[in-house]
Amino acid sequence: MPIIKTENLTHTYSIGTPFERVAVRDVNFSIEKGEYIGIIGATGSGKSTFLQHLNGLLKPTSGSVLFDNVDIHESKKHTRETRFKVGLVFQYPEYQLFESTVFEDIAFGPKNMGLPEDEIRERVHEAAGFVGLDDSFMEKSPFGLSGGEKRRAAIAGVIAMRPEVLILDEPTAGLDPQGQAEIIRNIRNYKESQNATIILVTHNMEEIARNVDRIFVLSKGTVIMNGSPAEVFSESTKLRELGLAAPKAAVIASRLRELGLPVEKDVYTISHLRKAIVELREGGVQSCLKTLL
Repeated sequence: MPIIKTENLTHTYSIGTPFERVAVRDVNFSIEKGEYIGIIGATGSGKSTFLQHLNGLLKPTSGSVLFDNVDIHESKKHTRETRFKVGLVFQYPEYQLFESTVFEDIAFGPKNMGLPEDEIRERVHEAAGFVGLDDSFMEKSPFGLSGGEKRRAAIAGVIAMRPEVLILDEPTAGLDPQGQAEIIRNIRNYKESQNATIILVTHNMEEIARNVDRIFVLSKGTVIMNGSPAEVFSESTKLRELGLAAPKAAVIASRLRELGLPVEKDVYTISHLRKAIVELREGGVQSCLKTLL
């Protein structure tokens, strides 16, 4: 049984006005517990609107969102409970920091859950550990942290609620390569330790390629592709038409296939590509590779 499922989900803004706009149209989507899902799409494809339905921040114009096979809008109580189970980290989450200390910011969600003080403290330190913030950060002002530290503190504030599903909207945007790698590693640590379900939205195709089990591609509010990274990234021409770029390794692999070289469609990361090139060389196509590279 899927942990989250949408059935014919549609959301229309400004209904009945000259500004009426369908942002998400008839989306059917399901993910299993423990999956690591990537969602990609050009700017304006409806990704952020769609995400906000998955924990009840937005209510569908039509259709439904199910968590553990129950409509999350069945009652106000159920909607509220779902928001603790489905954690959403917005793009640039550091702008949501507002408490006087890092500890208080991370503790905000658990306090809203009505947990006792000792459990709140335990969850704060646990979440801080997942994102690499030690005890020396707890009494600091969140506004005095570096950009990457703010991002980690904001993510910890969601993780402290121990969500079964963690949704992240462009969590590495604006960070340097080291900061990006740290955030992705933190997310992976949380997933593995909690058997959590992860939904990652990003424009970084290499990030998607290296981490997720399955990819959904949105365009004009509709899911138009759904498959493994190998399946999706083998459609590099279609992705270009949608304003998206496949990972560089997948593009090179596609070009090799166009030249008639025996490169499998599951080559979409640098490590895959390196292995494929070694196999080609061992197979006696050295001259073709020199011409291309």
